[in-house]
Amino acid sequence: MSAQDPRRLAWAYLSTVAQGASRRLADAIAQHGPEAIADAVRDGTHGAGISRRTRARAHLDTAAADLEMVARLGGRLVTPDDAEWPAWQFLSFDALTGGADSDTGPLALWVLGNRPLDELFERAVAVVGTRAASGYGEHVTAEIAGDLAVDGWTVVSGAAFGVDAAAHRAALGVGGTTVAVLACGVDRAYPSAHTVMLRRIAEQGAVISEYPPGTTPARYRFLARNRLVAGVSSAVVVVEAGWRSGARNTASWARRLGRPVLAVPGPVTSAASQGCHRMIREGEATLVGNAREVVEAAGSIGVADDGDASWHRALDGLSGDMELVYEAFPAVGPSSVAELSESAGLDVDRVRAALPMLEMAGLVSRDDTGWSRRGAAPDEALGM
Repeated sequence: MSAQDPRRLAWAYLSTVAQGASRRLADAIAQHGPEAIADAVRDGTHGAGISRRTRARAHLDTAAADLEMVARLGGRLVTPDDAEWPAWQFLSFDALTGGADSDTGPLALWVLGNRPLDELFERAVAVVGTRAASGYGEHVTAEIAGDLAVDGWTVVSGAAFGVDAAAHRAALGVGGTTVAVLACGVDRAYPSAHTVMLRRIAEQGAVISEYPPGTTPARYRFLARNRLVAGVSSAVVVVEAGWRSGARNTASWARRLGRPVLAVPGPVTSAASQGCHRMIREGEATLVGNAREVVEAAGSIGVADDGDASWHRALDGLSGDMELVYEAFPAVGPSSVAELSESAGLDVDRVRAALPMLEMAGLVSRDDTGWSRRGAAPDEALGM
């Protein structure tokens, strides 16, 4: 699909007028298509729920210029139409109930970098923490992020000062892959001191944002960015965080989305580690001290110790909802979420939350006809 394709222009226009995620808008697009909804937004003929989100910016039709600008920077707009769209990562948002209209996955993603997004996020861990990192925090961050990158994991963070920057630089330093999620347009280097670092991140991974070019940073956009950092990652590691911090907000989003939350302890006298200590003490996070422990906790992707410290992916045994949903599949043929819900005896929301983990484990797959079993049964896959 070319940059000037009417459908892509419609996606770009809707990204501009929405300025972030909107469940109502996404549902309308899924039902009627981006071109029809873009026309309705321009004409003011859409529903009241969408109107509240888009009315103030409906006149801002800069789609063609935005697509051209990003193309000049070596980037692109990635939408749910594209094969590289990280669909299974964002399925966890579907299981969220209540909350705000923006408590959902991104409408589209503006991207700098050549690597496909689904490839980047297949094995991804977020490493986040305070901007005012201590020497200890930066050292531990570099150790964990560097080791993860060496083992082929994508290190995800927010390109801020402190822990974020240490994580990105560690991954870059070992020739690994890292992704920066911005709270502004990808055409803006924020903070400006990280201009060179962001350029290198785009070369070795990607710089992404759900906001169109020209968008400036704002506090609420950083909070929305945190949800995206958690959403694209298999686990979130908090290295240093205060009592109230953006890193703890990212961890909160990870818990809502069913991602493991991991925290690194620090000196008991360090204010920078009080948030981590509180999360560990109150059962909100698992204590970790190195990359191996991070990988052990990263969902269904585990570590096997074969005596020479080499790591490889292995499937864990299934339990709880995952087992019930897997067993609900017929031997052959696809099933819908509703059919699996009825067969497993679980609410639709719980089925939707379990399916991405089964897909990540390689046990099920999805296409236009629905969800299907794939490969060996769990015991066979585990060699049991």
